[in-house]
Amino acid sequence: MSTDQQTRLSGSATQPAAVKQGAMGWSLALLALAQLIYGLDINIVFVALPEIGHGLGFSEQSLQWVVSAYTVFCGGFLLLGGRAADLLGQKRMFVFALVLYALSSLLGGLAWDPLVIIIARAIQGIGAAFLFPSTLSLLNRLFEEGPRRNRALAVWGGAGASGLTIGSILGGILTNAFGWEAVFLVNVPLAGIVALAALFVIPRDEKRRQKRHFDVPGAATVTAGATLLVYVLVQGPELGWASGETIVSAVLSLVFLSIFALIERRSAAPLMSMHLLRNRSLVASLVITFIYMGTFGALPYFLTTFFQNVHGYSALQTGFAFIIPSLAIAAGTQLGERLATRLEARSTLLVGMAIGIVGTLLIPLGAYTGSSYLMIVPGLVISGIGQGITWTGMWIAASSGVAPEDQGVASGIASTTLNIGNAIGMAILIAVANAGIQEQSGGALRDALAQGNRTAIYLAALGILLGAVVALFLPRKRKV
Repeated sequence: MSTDQQTRLSGSATQPAAVKQGAMGWSLALLALAQLIYGLDINIVFVALPEIGHGLGFSEQSLQWVVSAYTVFCGGFLLLGGRAADLLGQKRMFVFALVLYALSSLLGGLAWDPLVIIIARAIQGIGAAFLFPSTLSLLNRLFEEGPRRNRALAVWGGAGASGLTIGSILGGILTNAFGWEAVFLVNVPLAGIVALAALFVIPRDEKRRQKRHFDVPGAATVTAGATLLVYVLVQGPELGWASGETIVSAVLSLVFLSIFALIERRSAAPLMSMHLLRNRSLVASLVITFIYMGTFGALPYFLTTFFQNVHGYSALQTGFAFIIPSLAIAAGTQLGERLATRLEARSTLLVGMAIGIVGTLLIPLGAYTGSSYLMIVPGLVISGIGQGITWTGMWIAASSGVAPEDQGVASGIASTTLNIGNAIGMAILIAVANAGIQEQSGGALRDALAQGNRTAIYLAALGILLGAVVALFLPRKRKV
């Protein structure tokens, strides 16, 4: 790669080398901190749900919307968020997303009514949908393909894994000390500080040599279609797959997505360039991200169920129980960077998934009603390392060969498959896990829950094996 190309990819052509390196270091720190905030918020609200329900008068049926509103709107707006980063500027959308995150968190912390907090969570989900692809595309623009980008992605991934652990622990501490409002209000200064610092630290967006039009019809139809699809996947198990609401939402989703496909084929400035789907590395990576979140990404749910409903852990104890697997995942992301620098993305993913399969198969061996936490630790550690390696390799493969002007939408597409994969994987695995718990109670219920969780985790290991098969289709010649 020429010096001119590297300078153009870094987005800081006018800066001296020493200044550029310093700016890149601080930029990476801010992007990693943003990912930590993103990861933190995934788990921090779960711990506070009972207090939120009691404090605002939620019913058992409506409380789930504190989680579902975030998931549905985040999943529905990811592709729009990715393309907005490409067209309007990655730095600009990064700052906008953080400000939106801070304001919606403030609204959530001040909520006086169930509807208000659901609206706040929906806006927070939209903020996350703009934040994730802008963060990832900034990494891919500022750090050229190769060892520097691999290292940056490993730091970013490790920060996200740390956020998951901190979220579980911090959620319990803040809720116990200050009430449920604190799990929202803590985001306000965090997101605000990162947004303010980004204005001065992250290199400015590149000027466009030519005017690019925004595909409004495409944006409207894909956002509506994706939002309805995620809604069906998230609410289907609760409403019933054959319910009228589920069927109507599914049909509307299919209609909107079909219209989107027609618009994109005929548009002179499509929201999603179809040439991206000719990138073999990206397409394989999309399938892998889908499988990843339907398997690895579903494990925390079943571990939480096992810890709390089988062993009777409190929310805070459960948070501490996740420290070991989260540290293993963070270590795996760093190992993934070293492997990806020495090997191709394909080999890195195969190594990560092989380790992940072994670890995931070990977890059920210690998942019994009478077992101790130590019995499950070896599986958690090995599975976590494999998960971290796979996470880093997955994003390296997804960004390989993608032009700078398409990094945002490519990140948005990959993020969308991540969310949909998690929703589908969770729906399937939860149905399998809960198949034998009807009309059970007491010790028999705990035994049935443990058995169901073991079956679901074994099935997740089989899914990871499928992901390894897909990884074989990645190009072998591309070194990263």
